[in-house]
Order: sequence, then structure tokens, then C-alpha cells
Amino acid sequence: MSFIPTGCTFILSLFICQTLVYAQAPTDEQSRWEAQASRVSITRDKWDVPHISGQTDADAVFGLIYAQCEDDFDRIERNYIGVLGRSAEVFGEGYLYEDLRQQLFTDTLAAQAQMNIAPPWLRLLLQAWADGMNFYLMKHPEVKPRLITRFEPWMPLIFSEGSIGGDISMVPLERLKDCYGKSKPAPAKPLKPGTQPAKGAKGSNGIAIAPRKSASGNAMLLINPHTTFYFRTEVHVQSQQGLNAYGAVTWGQFFVYQGFNENCGWMHTSSSTDVLDEYLVQFIGPDKTQYRFGDTLKPVGKRTIQLKYLQNGKLLKKEFKTFFTHHGPVTGKTDTNWIATRIMNKPLEALQQSFLRTKSTDFAGFEETMQLRTNSSNNTVFADKSGNIAYWQGNFVPKRKFAGSTRGLLDGSNPDNDWQGEHELTEIIQYKNPSSGFIQNCNSSAYWATGEYLQSSQYPDYMGADQQNYRAVNAIRHLKNDSTLSLEQFIALAYNPQMPAFEILMPSLLEAIKLVAVTESADHQRLREAYSLFEPWNATWSVESFATTLAICWGEKLLRYASQNPPSEGYQDDIAFVKYMAGGIKETVLTNCLLEAMKELENDFKTWRVPWGEYNRFQRVSGKYDEAFSDAKPSLPVPFAQGFWGSLATSDARKYPGTIRQYGSSGNAFVAVVEFGSRLKAYTVVPGGHSSDPSSVHFSDQAELFCGLRLKKVLYYPDEMEREVERIYHPGE
Repeated sequence: MSFIPTGCTFILSLFICQTLVYAQAPTDEQSRWEAQASRVSITRDKWDVPHISGQTDADAVFGLIYAQCEDDFDRIERNYIGVLGRSAEVFGEGYLYEDLRQQLFTDTLAAQAQMNIAPPWLRLLLQAWADGMNFYLMKHPEVKPRLITRFEPWMPLIFSEGSIGGDISMVPLERLKDCYGKSKPAPAKPLKPGTQPAKGAKGSNGIAIAPRKSASGNAMLLINPHTTFYFRTEVHVQSQQGLNAYGAVTWGQFFVYQGFNENCGWMHTSSSTDVLDEYLVQFIGPDKTQYRFGDTLKPVGKRTIQLKYLQNGKLLKKEFKTFFTHHGPVTGKTDTNWIATRIMNKPLEALQQSFLRTKSTDFAGFEETMQLRTNSSNNTVFADKSGNIAYWQGNFVPKRKFAGSTRGLLDGSNPDNDWQGEHELTEIIQYKNPSSGFIQNCNSSAYWATGEYLQSSQYPDYMGADQQNYRAVNAIRHLKNDSTLSLEQFIALAYNPQMPAFEILMPSLLEAIKLVAVTESADHQRLREAYSLFEPWNATWSVESFATTLAICWGEKLLRYASQNPPSEGYQDDIAFVKYMAGGIKETVLTNCLLEAMKELENDFKTWRVPWGEYNRFQRVSGKYDEAFSDAKPSLPVPFAQGFWGSLATSDARKYPGTIRQYGSSGNAFVAVVEFGSRLKAYTVVPGGHSSDPSSVHFSDQAELFCGLRLKKVLYYPDEMEREVERIYHPGE
């Protein structure tokens, strides 16, 4: 993402309107598209996964984005409407400040300029991406875009990194509204007030197994992003220029974000490495034309951002007079100061790194792409055919003068608080071929990645901000034993049913029940019955388990209470927070939360003894961006649970208006298990199916696999595809 240069005053929306107006493509452009399409082959396998093959990388990119358009053009366009900061034009006034935030940090003119200085190979890919998008629209006049009727080749440079949300999403919208939408601001809160428990386990699991812990002697990799379901799509893309990557692609991007080729694989987990700083800045003068920095006064950059928004069927306009310092845009204000936010500003390098790593052939080549240092919001777990496994805690880390935490608001007038360049790749937290024989990261502490604690004192505090959680505890517990893992056992590990948080919580609940349930009453009878259920329970999930349902319903109510009544001394991570829930809350609160859960289940199901699979469901009905869940529509039981409790496989589920069951909408959005031998072996699954069309057999053909803890074989080699092909065609046919 790119900052608006200080003092720049162009009107962004006018530029976008000028560049996005669609005109009928000239004949020579159509001919060029047709010629490129003839060099691309799309093979749909029996699961509808597209295998795209082109003569050049540019051909492959053309075919890849065309196939994505076939599968879900709406999701692609939604993503670009969002990154262009134009959502309010389509979805209404409620998106105004989301658009403002996006346009404060992104600069489409800079993206166009950077395209002109990009390496020739990358310019070819960018042009191929735009050509594939526009060729699709030409061939499908029945598709009516919401907003963007012509796609330009610079656009991927404002959507250059495949993680969910990205750094910009960390800036709170309410604070922006207080800053630019209200005459009297509310007291500004720093963006990074301190470590908080995850309470929902957003993120991902990545595990790499070295040859010494592998039954076959080959390295293995688990790729398990926990995102919104259908946030990415499964593809196989190859060219005669060495591209042969398989994995998950974020809609609208042309690189495999989490995946593998025949030689190596890469998994990205969300990172809490501190890569963003906020500065208190005092503007000088009634016109706010300068601000103090050291012994000098610097000019305040100003820009009027004009946004359109839809209201009652009409497009209206709203202007925002925005401010910029050398740190970045102003995103908040107090009574006396303004808050400027600085994030990574390397879109050209980010897009290069994102694509080049997919063509890596070994550890050295992959590490070379990491030298571009643009992983600001994600860590990397790696494995390769030679038996190497590795981990990097991000790779873009700003260097600060002070090694302590930079959380909170920094004095923007003090030059010592500015970034002092970037840390070299060798300076960040990383591992290669650890003696433990494994690496795991579950959005957890990098210092525990190998199962043995790495002394954190050798790194600045801002590098290792991720804290330990129970998914990591679960993974380490099973990886530390001396046995080797077969590929089948590795898959079983990815679905290990244990929830270690309940191993801490349940003894306290059982003791509380013994203390409280001493009189004869209906409530005390319920508690004694719950005691009999929980006492032999081993803190695991299964679709048949009554204990799983009751424990999680109780745990959610206890978690809500604990969040509203946190410990006075604070807490560092999910581990400490669960220990507080177990030992720092009164026994009557523990039992009252349990009774509340039991009565709610009784009210909904006529009994509190509800099998977990009856309560926890997977449903896919419409294929729309926002699914409408209903108990009256078909659904399947989901055995795995929320990751906060330590379940490695995750379904973040909740009730919806009118439902008594809970339905998952995020969690195990993609699962891949890969073994790198002389011949690659891989298995994957996605929620529901590959297609977004409810009338397609591929809309739900993976649903039973997904819910049944089973994976499908990846058809990576031509001989594996021989009898598994559904159709072969060129784009446009």
C-alpha cells in the first residue's frame, strides 16, 4: 500500500472515474486477447478445480484470472471495489469511513507510476491480469459488474499481498469518524493498547515436519488457514517458464498465496509482529500548515478526498479535508494533538515477492524472495523436497531505536521515535531445521515454534508480539513425542480432537459444583447431572458428545463474563486468561454460567443433552457473499470446535436470528497436507465445494469430506488427471 505524498492535492475519485469508464475494446485489443486465450488451456478436474496451463507466465496469469471470473466474478469485483475505496458507491453510506481509510493509505496514481518502473516480467503479468479480466467481461455480456466495467493493469499493485484484512484494517473506523466526521472528537485511543486474548482464534495453523520425524523420510507440510469460508479459491497454475504452483488464491490475485509446487511449500499465518506505529503530532497555527519535528517545522500535507455514496437509490458526494505527515496519514485526533499512522509502503516489492516465491525450487531460492521483505502481516512456515523446514516471523520489521515495546502513541516530534530503516532478514526471529524435527505456528508465540522455548531476550520486544495459545499447546504436545508420522497420521494430527483449555477449566467447575450443589432443588439436580457427565470427559470433541456441547456453551458464557470482568493485574495471553477463568472467578459464577447454558439448551431443544453435531453445523445454501443460515434448511454436523479452546481444526460458529443451532462461517477455509518426496503427494479440502453456483454438483460435493475429517487427493501430475478430467477448454470457449 502507498501513502499519498505530502502536499499532493489531486482528486482521487475523478482519476478513478476517468480510468474505469468502459468502452468497447478496439479490434486489435480483442485480437490480442483471443491470441493469448489460444495459448492457455483450462482443465477442470472431477472436483471442478481449475488446472491452468500457459506457454508463458503471462499466459498462465491470463488463464488463472479468467478461471476465477468464471467461478465467482462478484467476489473479485468486491475485493477491488474495497481496495479502491469505493464500497459506499455500491453498498451505501455505511461504508464511507471504510472507503476513507482505504484512500488515506492507497494511491492509484503511485500504483500506475510503479507499474511503469516494474521489471518487464512483472509488467507482462499485470497486463495479462487486466486482459484476462476484460476478456471475460467481453465474452460474458450477461455479467453485469456492480461498478468496475474495465480493469486496469495497475490495480493489483494496490492489492499486492494476500493476507486477510492487511495492515490498513487495523486502523479503527470509529476513530476515523471521530477525527473527520465530528466537530468534537471523543478521547482518542491508541491502536495498540496492549496484548488481548484472541477469544475466537482467528488465524491459521502451519506445521512443518522434518525427515527425521517423518515415517517416509520426506518433509511434510500442513497448510490450514482459518479465514472466512470461500475467502480464497483452490487452483493449479503452470507455465513452460517454470511455474507449477497449487494452492489457495485470494479472489482477484494472480499468485498462490498458501500452497506448494513440486519442490517446496509455504504456509502463511497471521502475525502480530509490531509493524505499525502511531505518532502524536501537534499542528502549528490556525490553518494547521506545519508541525514540529525535532528542531524544525515540517509542512502538513493536505488533500481533499471526495467520496460518493449510495443513499435511497441516488449517488451523493461527501468531501473530507484530510491531513498527512511524513509518518503517514492522520487517522485520529485528541483535544490538542493529531494521530498519524505509519505502515509498510512497498507495493511493488510485495507483488514481486508474492509471485516469485511460487516459482522457488529450493530453500535458497525461497529465502532469496524473502529478502524483498514485504511480509508485514504474516509469518511463513516452509518445507522442501530436500528435507529442509524453516520459519520466519514476518520478514518486514521496522527497526526502532529502542528495543522495548512501541505500543501506544509515540511522540511524533522526537526523531528518535521514527523508524530507523528495516531489520535485515537475518535479524528477525527464524528457524531452519531445528533439532526437534518440527516447526509449528498457530498464530502463537514464535519463541515456542519448535516446542522448546527460545530465549526472547535476544530480540527486540516488538518482534515477538504473538502470544501462546491452546492450539499451539495442542500441536506441541503431539509433535514432541518420539514417534514418526506417516502422511495419514499427519492428517489425523490436523484434526486432533483435544481442547486443552477445558483440561484447565473443568477441574475448577467440578469443584465448584461439589461446593454449590449441596441442597435439593431443580438447579442443584441439574448441576449434579452435569457433574456426572463431565467427570469422565476427556476434553475432546465429537459429533455424538453431549459434554462437548454443554462445555462449549458454558465456556462461551464464562468467557463473556471474564471479558467484562478482567483480572486487575492484566494478562499476557490466552493461556493466562483461561487460568484466570479457572482460578480467579467465584464458584457461584462458574455454576451460574453452567445453569444458564443448560436452561438455554432446554429452552431450544427441550433437553440440555444435545449432541455436539446436532448443535454445531455446516450449511451452504445460496453461495452468496452473506449466507442466510436457517434451521429449516439442510445442514451437516461439524465435529470440530472453536480454536480458542485448543482445537486445531476450527469452525468459528454462532447462532443467527431465528436459529437454535450454530453455523460456522469461518475457520478451516482450506486444508492441505503435502509430502515432498521424489513424487509429490498432497491432499486438500475446502468447505462445501469449489463452485459458487448452487445448481452445480460442485457446490457441495466436498461438504461431507469437510465435515467428515477427510481430504481429497490432489491431481498434480498429468497421469493422475487422465481419468479425472471433467472438461478441457480455452478461455472464451
